[in-house]
Amino acid sequence: MMNGFDHLIHAPNRLRICALLEAAGEAEFAVLQEQLDLSASVLSKHTGTLIDAGYVEQRKAVRDTRQRVWLRLTPAGRRAYAGHLAALREIVGE
Repeated sequence: MMNGFDHLIHAPNRLRICALLEAAGEAEFAVLQEQLDLSASVLSKHTGTLIDAGYVEQRKAVRDTRQRVWLRLTPAGRRAYAGHLAALREIVGE
């Protein structure tokens, strides 16, 4: 990372995941999948990367007899996302 720029977050789908989670606070996997128009496998791959980095955490529960997964940014994820946005603004001169 250089001046807040985070290569892990910068990948377009991961950036979109972080943006949605920042706005929503917490979102169900299926809602993220629908909102971002991603396949389950692509979303799972990217959220897995963010989870491994400590940026996203998941909560699992059974609802309506089905296992559901909710995702949210961790405090470290929020800091990394905010730092990345600040770095992008610096790059474009805002």
